[in-house]
Amino acid sequence: MTYNKIHIATASPELTVGSVLVIYTGGTLGMVYEVREKQLVPFHFDQIIERVPEINRLNFDMTFLSLNEPIDSSNMNPEIWIELATIIADEYAHYDSFVILHGTDTMAYTASALSYLLEDLNKPVILTGAQLPIGVARSDARENVLTALELASARTSEGLPVISEVCIYFNSMLLRGNRSKKQESSNFNAFHSENYPYLAIAGVRIEYNWPYIKPFEVEKTLQVQKRLDTNVAFLKMFPGINAHVVHAILHIEGLKGVVLETYGAGNATTDQWFLDAVSEAISRGIVLFNVSQCDGGRVAQGQYQTSRFLKQVGVVSGSDITAEAAITKMMYVFGRENDPVKCARLLATPLRGEMSI
Repeated sequence: MTYNKIHIATASPELTVGSVLVIYTGGTLGMVYEVREKQLVPFHFDQIIERVPEINRLNFDMTFLSLNEPIDSSNMNPEIWIELATIIADEYAHYDSFVILHGTDTMAYTASALSYLLEDLNKPVILTGAQLPIGVARSDARENVLTALELASARTSEGLPVISEVCIYFNSMLLRGNRSKKQESSNFNAFHSENYPYLAIAGVRIEYNWPYIKPFEVEKTLQVQKRLDTNVAFLKMFPGINAHVVHAILHIEGLKGVVLETYGAGNATTDQWFLDAVSEAISRGIVLFNVSQCDGGRVAQGQYQTSRFLKQVGVVSGSDITAEAAITKMMYVFGRENDPVKCARLLATPLRGEMSI
């Protein structure tokens, strides 16, 4: 597949010290106000210097690539995740780092999915976006883009990339992608990572949180999986949930796995009909992955009587994984394996730093 590429020649007098491929998927960031029509419309990235003149002062080679059909992030899907992973794989030898411009609503899902698809990643892949379009006076787009580019190009004194994993940069914070959640729709601090510390904070200087950054691994070679299985679902517990709802979800045709969103530390109702439904689903080979509805904390199956049964029948504990990382991990795992026992084992194992054990 061919894509529209635009090479940006910066005016920095310094020598070029690396290269970055910026992939535009769509979203709020790439919109400007069109005076004639009095509405927001997508802008062309050959105008990026006009919109963000500070790029002129950057000292690395930059190329913009736009998907053939940029979309609102609400329309993001696994096919596009695989497309993004494939672009990175195809261009991996040609660029030192990658920045993905993405709408905020599903950014945490995309970051999580890419973290699984890009196995043995050893270069930065940083997602960013904006709460306000780049063409609006108070937009957060410029700072987010510029700092994401700076983070992507950062090198250690040995010349190695500081970041070698999939991350989200937003509003001064660099977060591990598969630990992130969107928690704000009206404030600039849209993303948080309650169960894992920030990787860097951008103030007057960029301060790195070194103990929590994935180290560069010299011998690793990128491997990309190009299959995700979407025969998965969420089942969220709530007071008053009834047997018809649970039965309908657990008997979806072709279903392979369910992310069970439970209360607190992994607790659910102990009504007999629910226990029977869970047990029967597992006996049919359906894998259930227990994830807490709380943003912070973790699942501790068996700690309370209301989760003991789940542990006994083989529900997989998701520990402190986010719901976004859990559902995309399930797609990835079922894309790799057909055996429910092997899938359950992979779900319980940290693959890309997405959960603690």
